[in-house]
Amino acid sequence: MKNFLSVGLLFLAVFIVGNTLYVVKETERAVLLRFGELMNADVASGLHVKIPWVNTVRKFDARILTEDTPPRLYLTLEQKFLSVDSFAKWRINDVGQFYVATGGDIPYAGSLLSERINDGLRDQFGTRNLIEVISGERDQLMLALTTELNESVRDDFGIEVIDVRVKRIDLPDDVRSSVYDRMITERNREAQEIRSRGDELAIGIRADADRQVVIHLAEAYRDAEQTRGDGDAQATAIYAEAYEQDAEFYAFTRSLNAYKEIFSSKSDVLLLDPESEFFRYLNGGAELDFGIEIDQ
Repeated sequence: MKNFLSVGLLFLAVFIVGNTLYVVKETERAVLLRFGELMNADVASGLHVKIPWVNTVRKFDARILTEDTPPRLYLTLEQKFLSVDSFAKWRINDVGQFYVATGGDIPYAGSLLSERINDGLRDQFGTRNLIEVISGERDQLMLALTTELNESVRDDFGIEVIDVRVKRIDLPDDVRSSVYDRMITERNREAQEIRSRGDELAIGIRADADRQVVIHLAEAYRDAEQTRGDGDAQATAIYAEAYEQDAEFYAFTRSLNAYKEIFSSKSDVLLLDPESEFFRYLNGGAELDFGIEIDQ
């Protein structure tokens, strides 16, 4: 009988101790309740003691959580519908306020946050046009939305929004084609402007190159003519100087070259006066000044 009593007392002690001591991990946030009333709004991590059946401990995940909102339709400034799929990163900031506002129900808190994100996206998209939403100002939009959400959910729900991101933006079928056509038109216009500037620069470069070619050719022709004239002048001077040394011999060699050219072909016929100056060195045994006598 004593053994049964001892075992019973041991189980009772273990049960009391198990309901008296509790541990809050580093990755958890906790609140202490007394008959459902909030006693400690933020229990620190570590080992703690509570009164069994009087105190209750509620623990919550203190790590960063993700709320994945379903895709929804939003109107842009031009009254165009967009299907937006987004998500948010958040964590519990004020565990006491979080428990009071949501009853400690994390899925419920996520749904409340999702509704606030929905309202914020609707406001942000409504003040921007389609191009700004798709490409131009998406980062600014997300930053503004995150700041706006924190101003409300921190006090209302005791949570902090770390970041809000858009995973995907889809255009309705009736809008997609017109948007793509507009984007293509804009890109074609930009490409045409770039081509026009390139053509203008190319024309200027070609015109300058052609002008340089004309200038260089004119200068080269001028220099060539000057060089050729200088050469002809030098050649004439050399010939004149050579002729002046022995004019009679020069006349004789010229006559011999003329005879050679004229009488090289037997079929040629030449009608000249025998007393012509052409036959000076062939008629009458002309006496040359350089000591050569030509006999008839």
